[in-house]
Amino acid sequence: MVLLIMRKTVLLGVALLSLLTLLSSCSGRGADNEPVRTYQMGERVVVAPLTYAVYEQQWLAQLGTGSDARLPQNRFLLIRLSATNGGGTEGYVPSLTLVDDGGNSCAEVSNGDSVPHWMGYLRPIKPADTLQGNILFDCIPKHYRLKVVNEDGGMAYVDIPLSFEAETPSIDIPTKDEKSSNLKHPNK
Repeated sequence: MVLLIMRKTVLLGVALLSLLTLLSSCSGRGADNEPVRTYQMGERVVVAPLTYAVYEQQWLAQLGTGSDARLPQNRFLLIRLSATNGGGTEGYVPSLTLVDDGGNSCAEVSNGDSVPHWMGYLRPIKPADTLQGNILFDCIPKHYRLKVVNEDGGMAYVDIPLSFEAETPSIDIPTKDEKSSNLKHPNK
């Protein structure tokens, strides 16, 4: 009887230890049980075998001009970056995701029509090769972190501050015609 109680106690202890190990592995840490690090734009981000660098971001109300203009559902966010394969075999630069402060995510847009220097959506990369270009998101303007990953599930974040500096709309202000009291367009 004592032996049976001891076995149950040992099994219960092993089950508890297994449960605690499982729960601790789901704690927001990286693949090597390291905390997921957040980098600033311009810093080298190593998620082996890939090394990323995020150079700039630009919010756009549209892509292209005139009748060929492409309009977003929310707002276009163009992010210029590079990815280098430091491994010994060919791989892929996975599609990337934006994560806001509330934990909501926005996936990369797979259609690159009218995107200047589009990096592509399916991105094979050879050893020691570097891909550079823009990736596109259609999301609500706010503060985000770009989640960069590798094929093995390793990840890091790059802080993408909310900034509208790159977009300056031109506004034509009508002026009064000197000879009459009518308003006239400045370009006419």
